[in-house]
Amino acid sequence: MTDLSIAFSPCPNDTFIFHALLHHGIDTGNYTFSPHIDDVEALNNAAFKKTFQITKLSFYAYLLLKGEYELLDSGSALGFGCGPLLVIQESKRFSADSRIAIPGNYTTAFLLLKLWNPEIRNIVVTRFDRILPGIQSGEYDAGLIIHEGRFIYPEYGCDKVIDLGEWWEKETGLPIPLGCIAIRKDPETVIHKEQVELLIRNSVLYAKKNRAASRSFIQQHAQELDDKVIDGHIDLYVNDFTVSLGIIGQRAIQTLGEMARWKKIL
Repeated sequence: MTDLSIAFSPCPNDTFIFHALLHHGIDTGNYTFSPHIDDVEALNNAAFKKTFQITKLSFYAYLLLKGEYELLDSGSALGFGCGPLLVIQESKRFSADSRIAIPGNYTTAFLLLKLWNPEIRNIVVTRFDRILPGIQSGEYDAGLIIHEGRFIYPEYGCDKVIDLGEWWEKETGLPIPLGCIAIRKDPETVIHKEQVELLIRNSVLYAKKNRAASRSFIQQHAQELDDKVIDGHIDLYVNDFTVSLGIIGQRAIQTLGEMARWKKIL
């Protein structure tokens, strides 16, 4: 048997995707997987230390780690209408000096924020699930929200400043590449790339055909337990690009890298 370490986030799209892989929903043959579940920015930071053989990465982190990790064709989060939102307290007006909470230095959300407005400097890094409560309490003026946050920010007394996904789509006409699954390039790991890709693809397809099977696993880790929020999250972030990036997905990733280099961010 070959056991591989695999790391992903607690967000519903990831737990939905990997449930069958980890819970005998599909035949994994001679492979077993040791899971590690953590916030995506924690996984980004771990990848710089090459901690896990297979890992979820923000696409910003992946662009910085292309020498160490190879992109897998299945498991990514790309799409239309699913980008991060910049939100602010209802009583405040946004400016470049607003104190903005971001979910991590290597998140695609932060890369998009820098592409949209390179002048923004007053940022504070915090976990994604602490951003909205921090805005509500007045600790932050504004915040860059991802995952379930886009469904619930009005409940925290916040207004939208900009949908960075919509901005990206207007600029490029392409889906926004948010997160991916990558495999470490060391020889003893990367030889399993094709088989791992196939297993992840099969796990995604099983999840889409058997939506109820993963619900308890998803709820064990989700920030929001409401079924409508969970279903909305999955519908938004798990799509055809998750099954396979395809030509359009690959073009979107290439464009993100080119824009970041043109803006001298990479």
